[in-house]
Amino acid sequence: MIEYENLEKLNAPYRLDYEKKFSQVLQKGWYILGEQVKEFELAFAKYCGVKHCIGVGNGLDALILSLIALDLPEGSEVIVPSNTYIATILAILHAGLRPILVEPDLATYNMDPNKIEAAITSKTRVILPVHLYGKLCDMQAIMDIAHRRQLWVLEDAAQAHGAMQNNIKAGAWADLTAFSFYPTKNLGAIGDAGAITTNDDKLAEKLTSIRNYGSRVKYYNDYVGFNSRLDEVQAGFLSIKLQHLDEINQHKRQLASYYLEQIDERYIKPVTQIGFFDVYHIFNVRHPQRDKLKSYLLEQGIKTEIHYPLPPNKQKAMQGILTGNYPISEEIHQTTLSLPISTFHTENDIKQIIEALNKFEA
Repeated sequence: MIEYENLEKLNAPYRLDYEKKFSQVLQKGWYILGEQVKEFELAFAKYCGVKHCIGVGNGLDALILSLIALDLPEGSEVIVPSNTYIATILAILHAGLRPILVEPDLATYNMDPNKIEAAITSKTRVILPVHLYGKLCDMQAIMDIAHRRQLWVLEDAAQAHGAMQNNIKAGAWADLTAFSFYPTKNLGAIGDAGAITTNDDKLAEKLTSIRNYGSRVKYYNDYVGFNSRLDEVQAGFLSIKLQHLDEINQHKRQLASYYLEQIDERYIKPVTQIGFFDVYHIFNVRHPQRDKLKSYLLEQGIKTEIHYPLPPNKQKAMQGILTGNYPISEEIHQTTLSLPISTFHTENDIKQIIEALNKFEA
């Protein structure tokens, strides 16, 4: 059986370093907002090419706290792609704001800059591009629109650690960027963890307080804050894995190259573009008989996933909140299938999958 993912195998190369780091943290006796968090924040900010990184509890909190830090009027509108994972929508709602869905580019699955202007109203305050599957949105075009229309930009880079456009990494384009370090990410923790990056000194200082009950000095609270802090153990683990992130990304890019070169043309494959460095957190193909294909591959001993089976506007929780029709988004959700592409997968694994794909009869 070729597994889709296996977290024990994924983390096996780092196990001894993790055990050593855990012992160090345990012996130190400082478990919240200590030196491990500071070291990771400095290292990740440097990696992304920004001034500040603020570690938080998870990727959803990274989005929520970022939006709250902007201090926008309640009900302000946030432009977001209609095919994003629901966490992006939840963050907007929890921040007291209104999501405005725009259709993605069917080729890239990312926010289509050509559709942004038509969605802007007098209440629009933020553009929230989501870098799905490890491919950056066209951030140059999005930032041009934002500057012209005087809007904030918040990147959702939960799936894009190390991805680039024009040699600028995710995390360094926008006013704020939210990252998730969920265990399956290219830079994954051993539990929930997240971070926010920014070059804005004032926003960084504010977020450092908001994540910690609104306090910079113990028992003195400047903001109505939250308890959302990256803990010492996860920060220590992330610092170890960060040293290997480029290697992880390169391995996944190599596996992706086999898929791209050898899967036959019956499948719609991810596009590659000049100036974009994709890191393939997820490698998806699209096929009109997706469900039949998924069952067939499982019969061949190949596990796959669907990211994602149901668009946000079709979710039960979003009824009465999200309105409108989004045919491009629905087409993606109905046809997409994610193939194995983890760091423990080998060239031979991928070739077996390709062979099975090319023998599939719809």
